[in-house]
Amino acid sequence: MTELQFVRLRQPAWDAWDRWMARTRPADREAMAPAELPSRYRALCLDLSLARERAYSTPLVEALHQRVLAAHQRIYGARQRRQAAWLTFFAGEFPALVRREWRAVLLAAALFLVPLLTLLAVVQRAPDAVYLVVPAGQIGLTEAMYAPENRHLGRPPGATTEWMMWGLYVANNIRIDFQCFAGGIAFGLGAVFFLVYNGLVIGGIAGHLTRIGYVETFWGFVAGHSALELMGATLSGAAGLMIGGALIAPGRLMRADALVARGAVAGRLLYGAVVMTFLAAFVEAFWSPMRGVPPPVKYLVGAALWLLLMLYFTMVGRARRAA
Repeated sequence: MTELQFVRLRQPAWDAWDRWMARTRPADREAMAPAELPSRYRALCLDLSLARERAYSTPLVEALHQRVLAAHQRIYGARQRRQAAWLTFFAGEFPALVRREWRAVLLAAALFLVPLLTLLAVVQRAPDAVYLVVPAGQIGLTEAMYAPENRHLGRPPGATTEWMMWGLYVANNIRIDFQCFAGGIAFGLGAVFFLVYNGLVIGGIAGHLTRIGYVETFWGFVAGHSALELMGATLSGAAGLMIGGALIAPGRLMRADALVARGAVAGRLLYGAVVMTFLAAFVEAFWSPMRGVPPPVKYLVGAALWLLLMLYFTMVGRARRAA
């Protein structure tokens, strides 16, 4: 049975579930008799199982999965508190979602990290290459922020406290995340542009500061928060690429329907990325600037966070499917 035939056959039953769960009118509440609920719910679960087994499209599987969850909560009264839902998401659903969307994540990582590492290496041999993507004024500011004689590292003029710096880091990094995500609406081209551009800017600055000898101050500063920050930007870009993919290749769905379905999944990926960005900004504001911590210790902490993050995304949540 093709996916289109499957949808045509089962759509009336799904619509009945939607009306019953919405219950906006008296007639909706009477759409299913209580005695019918167990058999209808088993049929709905079977629909989800068949859609997964037959490798139907991700939007269809996602819609059925959400419908099964909502029906279960309504029938059994298992309304999770917000805190429990938040914990459930990060305790398994988020890493499982990242693994399921590995193609978009891998493409985003390549678009972001390859330009970053390439320009970082190029600037060591061609110092003026940094000025192709970073204005001279910004270069001067970053040199002042990471100068070895500074009492506070990474702090621009006017920022006087760690809390102020946290706010600045959050604003800057969230801006990058949403640029990468929202750029997906331009058939993915915006997401590609912002991933490549931000990779070049970060790589150019890192290469320049390395070349002039600010190794301990710069790399010691970024080591602690680099895993969370770079992965947050990558996942935001992956969410944007998913939006673009829904517009370019909607499959059997109308383009608008594919955008809605894939947008719901991409939005959850962005949600996880934004939380990572907030955490990165906190580490960047309160841990990274500490001058009393030797650089080797910061490198060790940074490496440990990268390892933990990789283990989190590869191992956690394997007992469940991503929602």
